[in-house]
Amino acid sequence: MKQDQAILVVGGAGYIGSHTVRQLIAKGRKVVVLDNLVYGHREALVDDGVIFVEGDLGDRDVLDRVFAAHDIAAVMHFAAFAYVGESVTEPAKYYHNNLAAPLVLLDAMRDHGCRIFIFSSTCATYGNPEYVPIDEQHPQNPINPYGAGKLMLERVLADYSHAYGLKYAALRYFNASGCSLDGKIGEDHNPETHLIPLVLEAAAGVRPHITVFGTDYPTPDGSCIRDYIHVDDLARAHILAIDKLDAGADSFQCNLGTGIGHSVKELIAAAEQVTGKSIPVVYGERRPGDPPELVAAPAKAKELLGWEAEYKDLEMILKTAWAWSNGPRKGHF
Repeated sequence: MKQDQAILVVGGAGYIGSHTVRQLIAKGRKVVVLDNLVYGHREALVDDGVIFVEGDLGDRDVLDRVFAAHDIAAVMHFAAFAYVGESVTEPAKYYHNNLAAPLVLLDAMRDHGCRIFIFSSTCATYGNPEYVPIDEQHPQNPINPYGAGKLMLERVLADYSHAYGLKYAALRYFNASGCSLDGKIGEDHNPETHLIPLVLEAAAGVRPHITVFGTDYPTPDGSCIRDYIHVDDLARAHILAIDKLDAGADSFQCNLGTGIGHSVKELIAAAEQVTGKSIPVVYGERRPGDPPELVAAPAKAKELLGWEAEYKDLEMILKTAWAWSNGPRKGHF
């Protein structure tokens, strides 16, 4: 990849996309962001040099203009809808955006000679775990349309790789968390469904309490266990994946996680330590589709990319999120 070639970051104004854009810019890469701003924030692109195009990844006219105007060497795709519950009640919305629209993007890449694609996949493709920690050989049996759409696109990528020479990496995230260490950008979803910002909102008094859904799981304290991976660690893995494919590696899939699980109750206790505040808790029933434990086996990412999570300490992750939520923007753009 030549230095003057661009990386197209689709969904680059969103949570993980914007953190990745910052790291790309810091490395001197040319970056073009395509985002329809349905969930992204233009203000999250805080660094000079980012070329921003407002548009949809399923709009072929927009894509043709972007590819024609810029020498795009690789594409990072972050533009999926990601509310699991909504995917159950509105599957059409999810299959249109998360599966049909990326096909338009992939065909535009083919026609414009772009052959490297980094896909923001998910541990939701595995479904209910048969064993923990979860490695890449674990069966993929998603239990909701969000996970199903991600798995379908993984299969599309494998077929495109075989037939058309596409090089791709499918990076299966566990629980993305935290905010930039300098507090300039962070996690800002509307509605917010991620546990850490919800817990911190309860600590700040923005919401009256945090609800723990289920206290009778087969875990040490009865609450669900998850693997929380800092967003800057995720961003770093995407850049390593582009470099790996650009150097001639074959397409691959790998998990991105710390390999360390924390329960919901442990996270709340850690948040109380970080914030110095008592967090009101309400205990509720289990939610359908919540597995007891989701923890990554991240060895493949270390083997392939030389990557492992740098920020494994839960309190450190919480500190970055708390600093963002109390920063100049009060956690919102």
